[in-house]
Amino acid sequence: MAVQPPAADRRTVIENVAIATVDARDTEYARGHVVLLGNTIESVGDGPAPAWLENVARRINGEGHLLTPGLVNTHHHFYQWITRGLAQDSILFDWLVALYPTWARIDEDLVHAATQGSAAALLKSGCTTASDHHYVFPRGGGDVLGASVAGVQELGLRFTALRGSMDRGQKDGGLPPDHAVEDTDEILAASESAVDKWHDASFGSMLQVAVAPCSPFSVSTELMRQSAELARRKGVRLHTHGSETAEEEEFCKQLFGMGPTDYFESTGWLGEDVWMAHCVHMNDSDIAKFAETGTGVAHCPSSNARLAAGTARVPDMLKAGVPVGLGVDGTASNESGELGTELRNALLINRLHGRPDALTVRQALRLGTMGGARVLGRQREIGSIEPGKLADLALWKVDGVLHSSIADPVAALVLGALPPLAALFVNGNAVVENGRLTTADEDRIALAAARAARDLAARG
Repeated sequence: MAVQPPAADRRTVIENVAIATVDARDTEYARGHVVLLGNTIESVGDGPAPAWLENVARRINGEGHLLTPGLVNTHHHFYQWITRGLAQDSILFDWLVALYPTWARIDEDLVHAATQGSAAALLKSGCTTASDHHYVFPRGGGDVLGASVAGVQELGLRFTALRGSMDRGQKDGGLPPDHAVEDTDEILAASESAVDKWHDASFGSMLQVAVAPCSPFSVSTELMRQSAELARRKGVRLHTHGSETAEEEEFCKQLFGMGPTDYFESTGWLGEDVWMAHCVHMNDSDIAKFAETGTGVAHCPSSNARLAAGTARVPDMLKAGVPVGLGVDGTASNESGELGTELRNALLINRLHGRPDALTVRQALRLGTMGGARVLGRQREIGSIEPGKLADLALWKVDGVLHSSIADPVAALVLGALPPLAALFVNGNAVVENGRLTTADEDRIALAAARAARDLAARG
């Protein structure tokens, strides 16, 4: 059952707290307050909250804490929670070849368990909105996308379900085994059905749907074109993997006679309604095209490092005006599953080339909040702490032994160890308290995920 929003007239007050609003002016308060009214932010400001407030159901003393917008995850594969720790020393193509046969045996029960493990890790690391790119639909596996939606709704995470797909198997020159792909017409029909069934475009929506063919090396050109047409006809966004590895770039040149960005442009896949995962191997021309068209990027620093894919040119993208957010990616290539730790990893990895100012702590926080909101097309609703926006907030404890000697609370969050999460609000509900989920039994989720992982391994 989906978590319901609080009563519209109920107020929650958080005060005596350091606040990083991540608004257009990067407004911060050393000791301020935020008032939540129902599922929205009513006010934010310096000093204590107004004394005249009525219907205050909860008052939180934020002394020693930092309040930020909830983090936004722009790329993930929830089902991979039950295939972590495999193919530990492989580049992307070898890793995929090793894991495709296992993934082709998933079903709706396994996906539900994996989804709850992935969603729990995200929530416990400060994430309030996530997208999940699900592209494996085995015949006889049941309603795997529905299982993912149900698993997320039970935990209270704001969600964009990406109806992924693969129709280019090995016999057609693709990477996936032929038994792991779907028919093109079936994919298009199922994608439209998913949009019709679940997509809610209203303000404050807890569930949206995007159309998301997997990648150039697993999808036909016809499916790419028709998916773009379908998404724009239905008014939803588009997502895929792009320019992730040098091998992918060579694949595109051999198969299509052009690099990934030019290929995407030829199929109608550049625009403000599109975002790509990774975008590691992009030249100046590629970045310029993304900037000119408003095409977004999901930067996945830990996964890129795990698979030795390289380092995305995030500082250059930001300078050019490309929308960039952060992504965990699937936990088979980023076993931690945490979004909060990606703030630090994004900053460190982007400084490896000798540019100490390549990414600042506040730019890293912006990537994980407003950057992600913009990539998902929800910047008017989430991503910053401003009156009228949705009450998606993370309250970090920064006065403990690991952080108390760092005077700048934003630096404590980004450069230090991930702070304890005192509370996480999604849609006005506290879904995490003192580091623990409030909407589900974590021990039950852990046991179910372990059983699912053993079950899937035994099917081999």
